[in-house]
Amino acid sequence: MKRFFIWFLPVALIFAGCKKLDQVPQDTATKEAVFSTEKGLELYANSFYKLLPTPSDAHKGDAMADYAARSQAPDFLIKGAFGPRQSNGWNWDELRNINYFIENNNDPNVPASIRQQYNALARFFRAHFYYEKVKRFGDVPWINKTFKVDDPELFKGRDSRSLVMDSVLADLNYACENITRTNDNSRSLITKYVALGFKSRVALYEGTYRKYHGQPGVDKWLQESVAAAEKVMAEGGFSLNTVGGTDLSYRNLFISTAPVANEVMLSSVTDANLSVYNDANWWWTSATYGSRISLTRTFVNTYLNIDGTPFTSKSGYQTMPFMDEMKGRDKRLKQTIRVGDYKRINGGTPEAAPPIFSYTYTGYQPIKWVLDDVRYDGGGQNINSISLMRYAEILLNFAEAKAEQGTFTDADWSKTIGALRQRAGITGGLSAKPTQADPYLLTNYFPGITDPSLLEIRRERGIELTFEGLRFDDIVRWKKGDLMTKAWNGFYVPALNVPMDLNEDGLMDVAFFQVMPANPVPGVKYINVAETINGVVNPQRLSNNTSGELTWLTTTTREFTDKNYLYPIPEADRLFNPELGQNPGW
Repeated sequence: MKRFFIWFLPVALIFAGCKKLDQVPQDTATKEAVFSTEKGLELYANSFYKLLPTPSDAHKGDAMADYAARSQAPDFLIKGAFGPRQSNGWNWDELRNINYFIENNNDPNVPASIRQQYNALARFFRAHFYYEKVKRFGDVPWINKTFKVDDPELFKGRDSRSLVMDSVLADLNYACENITRTNDNSRSLITKYVALGFKSRVALYEGTYRKYHGQPGVDKWLQESVAAAEKVMAEGGFSLNTVGGTDLSYRNLFISTAPVANEVMLSSVTDANLSVYNDANWWWTSATYGSRISLTRTFVNTYLNIDGTPFTSKSGYQTMPFMDEMKGRDKRLKQTIRVGDYKRINGGTPEAAPPIFSYTYTGYQPIKWVLDDVRYDGGGQNINSISLMRYAEILLNFAEAKAEQGTFTDADWSKTIGALRQRAGITGGLSAKPTQADPYLLTNYFPGITDPSLLEIRRERGIELTFEGLRFDDIVRWKKGDLMTKAWNGFYVPALNVPMDLNEDGLMDVAFFQVMPANPVPGVKYINVAETINGVVNPQRLSNNTSGELTWLTTTTREFTDKNYLYPIPEADRLFNPELGQNPGW
């Protein structure tokens, strides 16, 4: 069944910054009524799911990623624009709700095995809560009990990352061992295999974070990731979706109303009957509501040719126009951005839909979460469910953790990276791991990584999981913050004032000018790439002035220093509790 939320039990103490509050909400149901029946436990446990992203939040997860050009650079990356006063996220009310449940779930009227199952679910969500906190702030207070208003530990300092993450691992192990639900057709509930999948994600993050940030305990965490992923692969019953063939099987995962259950393990579901929708079309197709996020050319170049060779091994790829660079590529590319014969439905009629420069700065306009019918474009009306965990990620977690350990084999390659590429229509290099490192990846992304397999796993992870909310976490754990400062570049423009037919349907779509032509071609969108417009610096230019790659916001300097690997503790919370200290550099 689908989960639903009923708030019926108080959060008797909500604390921010580990501080006291002077009001205590009143109960709407007695403790005895809640904890004395299995139904009461179930209803309470539904409240834990508030920790998961809503459908509208989930599809925006990569709003800050190296490959995502957007309307404005995030303040977090602008010198002097972000600090402790702007920081947030130091909230603890959901943790108190979980700890209260664990402390009070001891009524003998409920069989011990049932209580254990619900405690396992609570501990899963406590691990989830703390994983998000550690990613954001590093050291945080480990709290596994409820506090009275006069408890001196309300004003304790932060515990070490190592202590907190060991506690997270203990909670996840308990959850994986004791959650008895093994399947959920709605894909909205936490099952044993979702818990194992999440453990593989957390352990990979922690193991690689420690490796690239010079902290001990790497091997333990990588092995935990491998073991959890292996269990999902061997027992979970999941598989990569192939319905729709190589042209649609990938995108169908992101536009389906019901989660594609063979691959999607956990989803933020929509339900028209309950008026639960998301705003994906509005966000991704609006010139004003969303951030007009578009892929960069540097990243699009990482998509392979259909034969498995690097696109950047082609002679002249640097000056290849959009129409040509899109041909013969990994078929996930055309299922991620507007390419070629992509169409949208308007009044029931399919219409050609090339990239539109009202919505994109680079020409690489996303469609991954967008329903094709334009009637969904205004407001939050989308009916597609948004996946939070897919089997594809588990394969990638397994592959990366093994490669980092140096134990990645040809057989491992075949059942992970090879399988993902086969689903994408790629024909070559599916059965054996590569023997040579791709110079483009070395130069533009990972100069310190010489293992060809690990380079390709990182390539594959970026492509397969584009816009699924994991990219910034990957950059942080790999200690590759410099990628966040890369130029936001777009497709190549051969010349000014020459209209381009982006989808090759015989109709010209866009042209770029510095002086508007006297006789513009009807139906063509003209984009001004002059140095200034009405005396103001133009944020959209061509790299060679009159030709070259589109560039966006080159006059805005983004920076990522060591301090940016963690967020600052919010100033207001440090004022309440000076023992919290501050993260380095902030």
